[in-house]
Amino acid sequence: MQHLAAAQMYMSRPDVALDGWLIYDFRGSNALLTRLLPPEAGAKRWTTRRVAMYIPRTGTPHLLVHEIDSGQFPPERYPAVRVSRFLSWPQWHAWLKETLPPGGRVAMEYSPGAALPVNGVVDAGTVELVRSCGADVVSSADLAQATVAAWSPEAVAEHRRASELVNGIKDRAFAAIAKAHREGRAIAEHEVADLVRAEFASAGLQSPDGPVVAVNGHAADPHYEPLASRPQPIRPGDWVLLDLWARVPGEQHIFSDITWVACCSPRPKARHAEVFAVVAAARDAALHLAQQRWRERRPVRGWELDDAARSVIERAGLGHGLRHRTGHSLSPGPLVHGLGMNLDNLETRDTRLMLPGTGFTIEPGVYLPEEHFGIRSEINVFVDPQAGPMVTSQTQSEPVVLG
Repeated sequence: MQHLAAAQMYMSRPDVALDGWLIYDFRGSNALLTRLLPPEAGAKRWTTRRVAMYIPRTGTPHLLVHEIDSGQFPPERYPAVRVSRFLSWPQWHAWLKETLPPGGRVAMEYSPGAALPVNGVVDAGTVELVRSCGADVVSSADLAQATVAAWSPEAVAEHRRASELVNGIKDRAFAAIAKAHREGRAIAEHEVADLVRAEFASAGLQSPDGPVVAVNGHAADPHYEPLASRPQPIRPGDWVLLDLWARVPGEQHIFSDITWVACCSPRPKARHAEVFAVVAAARDAALHLAQQRWRERRPVRGWELDDAARSVIERAGLGHGLRHRTGHSLSPGPLVHGLGMNLDNLETRDTRLMLPGTGFTIEPGVYLPEEHFGIRSEINVFVDPQAGPMVTSQTQSEPVVLG
């Protein structure tokens, strides 16, 4: 129940001044409800009717669930929450009118202008209904990341352990390519991917998919998937991008998600080295802005960090090689791309704040299919509540040499 306490603490901040948070779900449409009220270990929640929880700034949270689905929310499992049941739609409307503060500012998973699709999961009709009850509906974007996207001390420790293991596996994957070439044989992309997956299993790590092992032109596809059905050998002289992610098992834990590049030759080609230097500088520019704002005690938002990185790439004349935002949230839960702030002013304008206790990746990329290569450099960052943004993964300073 620590998420509920964290939500009330955040809403009580003078600069936030929210009266409450209404989490509305229909047939699993809102993942935040399960994050805030997780079912029993091993159980799967499958609601078939509307359900909502109202968390006031102070006082007891109140859950309303349909009679048919009420067995999935046993009161004894959620002692900090008052659980009520409804049967008819008039009862649903009456609960809203009785529960919501007239004229109060109520947060919902709503995004003005659909600017943040990850937060805009409540349908327009429900927002209209809540407003008709007299509530002023505002976005829960920062409130949500201050609760479900926050890292626990255990999660921080386990993420650092996962980062050390993932980094070692990355090194062994590159070493396997170099060994194959020393022995005079090619090694296929999918064989390297199989090696990474086997290493994850041996280390006790969990990964839902991937990794990306992409040679030459394939590295210009950010979501390339190596397959045994279309084997692509990695030969001496080739360029390789390796993107891998894994975590210590457990929904409270955080993925380590990194991307490195290598050349299968004694030194990288001049063009590869030139573009890598730009990508690395873009990565570092976003990190430096995050750290500078923290030192100055000035807020910084996701779109600003994205701009800091992209401006480096665009000034270098490589803007045509951009394919995605600069980074994504890292947070507890089943998704590698978490529920907090993304570094994005390209795909969306992410106005969420960089908040203490949360984390994200910084991973600018330049993809040049016409030149048959792509480069991405990805690091992980945790915003320590005392020390500020800290890199939790290793940082690549130059292409790995495998020749």
